[in-house]
Amino acid sequence: MQFHPGYTYHVYNQGNNRQQLFFELENYVYFLEKIRKGFLPHCDILAWCLMPNHFHFLITIHENYVHEDAIQNKEKIVNPLNRQIGIIQSSYTKAINNRYGRSGSLFRQNTKAKSLTEQDRDKIDTGVNCFFYIHQNPLKAGLVKKLEDWEFSSFKDYAGMRNGDLCNKDLAKDLFKLPNEPSKFYNLSYQTIPEEVVKRIN
Repeated sequence: MQFHPGYTYHVYNQGNNRQQLFFELENYVYFLEKIRKGFLPHCDILAWCLMPNHFHFLITIHENYVHEDAIQNKEKIVNPLNRQIGIIQSSYTKAINNRYGRSGSLFRQNTKAKSLTEQDRDKIDTGVNCFFYIHQNPLKAGLVKKLEDWEFSSFKDYAGMRNGDLCNKDLAKDLFKLPNEPSKFYNLSYQTIPEEVVKRIN
């Protein structure tokens, strides 16, 4: 993974051999607490979804990394978040192994980070499509019949059904021109995302 200031990325990973990552409510909450502490000093979270065996985050890297580190070494700009992702997954794995008496790796070795900024320069609007794609994951997987029935995503925060603060909602609304009216946002969230776009954001 390589991150650049101001760029937007789709960050995702799944269980090793597609194994389950989250077994009960407290697992989801614990993982999100680690994400909050590890991600927010380095980026804004625009959307997220935790599925039983994988996760998705849509993030924008903070611009101020350039001012802090570029003079010394440009690589320092991209390293902190890389390290944090590894630390989060490693510490979560250790906690799960201890909690459930298991051993071995939990996540796939390489977390993916797909840059959407470069693609949006081609007028594909991958950022906003990825935003809705992330929220639609539980529906597409057949876990729920309505987006709001899945607790472990940022959909309800944007739809005015919950007041979560993990996402920078104002930034997402500005970047993706999202409607402020909950009913309009709700209807827009069910739009069909073309398969060719899905391939470009994964």
